Parts: sequence; C-alpha cells; structure tokens
Amino acid sequence: MQRVAITHVAQSSGAESRESLMDFTYRVNREVLDKAGLQREDVGCIIAGSADIFHSGLSCANAFDWDGIGAFLKEGSRAEESAFSFIYGCMRILSGRYDTVLVTALVKGSENPDNDPITSFYGDPFYLRPTGINESVVAAMQMRQYMERYSVTEEQCAQVAVKNLGNALFNPCADRKRRVSIEDVMSSERIYDPLKALECAPKSDGVVAVLLASEKRAKKLTKKPVWLAGYGCSMDHFHPGDRDLLKGRLPEAAKRAYGMAGIAYPRKELDVAEVCEPYAFQELLWCEQLGFCGEGKGGKWIDSGASRMDGVLPVNPSGGVLATNPYPARGLYRIAEAALQIKGEAGEHQVGKTVRKALAHSTHGFGGQCQSVVILSA
Repeated sequence: MQRVAITHVAQSSGAESRESLMDFTYRVNREVLDKAGLQREDVGCIIAGSADIFHSGLSCANAFDWDGIGAFLKEGSRAEESAFSFIYGCMRILSGRYDTVLVTALVKGSENPDNDPITSFYGDPFYLRPTGINESVVAAMQMRQYMERYSVTEEQCAQVAVKNLGNALFNPCADRKRRVSIEDVMSSERIYDPLKALECAPKSDGVVAVLLASEKRAKKLTKKPVWLAGYGCSMDHFHPGDRDLLKGRLPEAAKRAYGMAGIAYPRKELDVAEVCEPYAFQELLWCEQLGFCGEGKGGKWIDSGASRMDGVLPVNPSGGVLATNPYPARGLYRIAEAALQIKGEAGEHQVGKTVRKALAHSTHGFGGQCQSVVILSA
C-alpha cells in the first residue's frame, strides 16, 4: 500500500482577526499552495474541517466555508471533527484516486457565542440540555473525580497551564501567551469548581491548512515529507452519566495508532506530543491514557518535568489548546504542529532534539467522548 505524507502546512494566528471568514480562510490556503508551488487546479480533492452548530456564527458551514478554501467545482467532503477531516484526506489518497488533497480546518471564534453555550448542544434536547450541562460542567466533574480518585492536587493541575502558556510565548500563532505562576492560576476566577479561568482554553480564531500527497508526488513537492504512520479513534457512550469519566476510550484509540505505527513503548519511542487539553488537568489524564505514565501518575509526571520542552517527552511545545483554541480546528492544529516539529520548522518552539516520531491527539465531546490519535514519522 502506498504511503501518505504531509508536504506543507500553514496556519493563522489564534488572535481575533478583522478579516471576513472567507478572506481569513483564503489567505492561509493560498499560503500553503504557494509553499508547494501549486495552483488550486493542481489539487485533486478538498476536505474541510468545520462545524455547523453556530461556530463562526453559522448554522450551515457548507453554505459558506468552501469558497475561501478554493473548493469551487472540486471534489470535496467535510467533517465536524478536524482530525477526522485529516484522515478522510489520507483515505482519499490511499484509494489511489488522488495524489494531492488539501485539508483545511477553520473557525472565527470571535464571531460565535461563547464555547460553553455552543457545547450545550452536545446534550440531548429532552434530558441533558435543560439541565444547563455543557463541556466545562462535565470537565469540572471529571477534574473533581480525577483529583479525589488519584490524590492529584490542584497545584499539579495548575502546572500544566504554567507550562503551556509559557511555551506559547515562543509561538507566534498562539492566542493566549503569558508567563504565569501556580499562584496566578490558583487565584484566577473559578469557572465551575474546581476549574479556574487559566485552566480553561480560550475562544480563538483560526485557520490551518495541511497539504497531503501520495508517496510519489510528495517526494517531488518537498525534501522532507512527514509520513502518516498510525491512526486510531474511538467513541464513548453519548450520555456522560453512562460512563466512568476517568476510564474513557483514549487508550483504545492509542492502542490502534501505536499498533499501526509499530510503537510498543510510547514514552521512549515518541519524540514529541501535541495533546488536545481544553482543560489543564486533562493533559495529565490524557498522558496517562496515552501510556506516557502510569494510571493515576499524571501529577507525578508533571512534577518530574518529563513533559517540558527539555523533558524526555515534550508535550505541547506549541502551547496547546490552553493557548489557542479554534474549536473545530484544534485537532488539525495539533497535527500541523507535530508535522512542523518533524520538519524542524517550528521556529522558537522547536524542541531541542531531532524529532523522528510525533503524536497528535484530538478530542471532542463531554469529558473526552470522542478521541483520535495520529502518529507521524520522518
């Protein structure tokens, strides 16, 4: 079977843009094509990652997103979850029908309601939604369970925000970047106890474009292609009350991705990880479930410094979702950032070692209901 490569990536800043959504989207797509020396006509297929439920202020993404991507009269498809849009693009190439696919994820968070009211639509309209449940409410319950079951402290959770916002200082595309202390995080406003404001991802604008190519075409487009090595995804029960919020489906998704990539010891074999952590404590929980440390050991993992830029396995050198949260696009941002690390093109937030294998993770839904893991290799 032929291989699929990422040849080029482009991304916008997460800060609020004054451009229209169409111009905002066009600029990033034009940039990625210029990097590859291609025109719109040279791209075989277009895949969009965008959402309908009022992100960017829209209730029908298909009615507006396509023009800015350059998908007019092109074969295309769309996925609500941007890691899915990436794998859709890869499958189009693996089918043998296309040798190039442009995958773009986009949102203008500045033009939609706050994320919490939007995520309330995840709940069914008869039982859950009338209670006022949203993603942050479930995350607060999940954080409380996590701390009580494993004796993880609030200060250890706060360290994730300190690390990631500090990393974001070196990422020109980051939305929220500031040097903060554990005390700053602990004293920030309580959103839903025990979640604090600096432990919750912001609402960001963002467009990210990834150009995929078949093996033969990739070697003509770039000197350093980044190969898809493994992929896994898994979905948990719809109702959060029907599941243990600390025993999700990420281990299953990771197992599938690791098996495909031939990875037996992720902590030793991976060089960097971009993990989707809309809430600070979730980075610790996801690192456990990805096999970076033992169950319940996330607090000790962050204390050890293993996930810092200079640690044994740097996690979120870009600043992660805590720094930049273009909601539907955040999974593809993780994939793009992992690819940049392998290419050695991450700029000031490039980790200080050669990156051969990288992990990119995406999650959506209450308490990590939907989990995707992508393994990239040099």
